[in-house]
Amino acid sequence: MSTDSPVPYGTVRTSGEAHTIHFELRLAHPLESAWAAVATPGGLRGWLAAADPFEPGPGGAVTLRWLNGGVTAPGRITAWHKRRLAEYTVDVHGVFGFALESVDHGAGTRLSLSNDFTGDGEATLDQLAGWHQHLELLCEELEGHPTDWTAWTSDRFAALRSAYAGRP
Repeated sequence: MSTDSPVPYGTVRTSGEAHTIHFELRLAHPLESAWAAVATPGGLRGWLAAADPFEPGPGGAVTLRWLNGGVTAPGRITAWHKRRLAEYTVDVHGVFGFALESVDHGAGTRLSLSNDFTGDGEATLDQLAGWHQHLELLCEELEGHPTDWTAWTSDRFAALRSAYAGRP
C-alpha cells in the first residue's frame, strides 16, 4: 500500500457477522467544505456515489448509485445534524455516517466515518478497502479534483484489500 495515502488504516470490531468499521482523519479543509462533500448530492458524486433522490434531514429518502460500476442502494437518512452529522442507511452497505468537528481554529476538520453492516470476513475486507479508497477520493475531491469515474479501475481497491488482508 502506498505510504503517502492521506487516509490512515481503518479499524473493525466484529461480533459474529455484525461488523463496525471506523476511520478517522484530519482534513485540511474547513468544516463547511467537508460538510458539502459528505452531505450534498454534488459533493457525494465527486468521491462516493450519485445521490438521487436526496432529501436532507432525518427520514429523508436517499438512493446512492455507485459510479464505479457498483450497485444502486435505496435507503434513508437516519441521522442529521447540519454541519456535524450525516448518517445514511442503505441497502447493501448498512448504516454509515460521517461525524464532523472543526479543528485548527476552523481551518481543518476531523472526520469520523463509521459503517455498521453484516457479512463474512470477505465482506469486511471489501468494506475496509472500499471505504479507504473512497476516503482517498474524498481528499482529492476537497482539493478540487473530483473523481473521473470513466477512468475508474479496480487496481487501487485490490491493493488496499490485499494490504488489509495482511494486517493482524
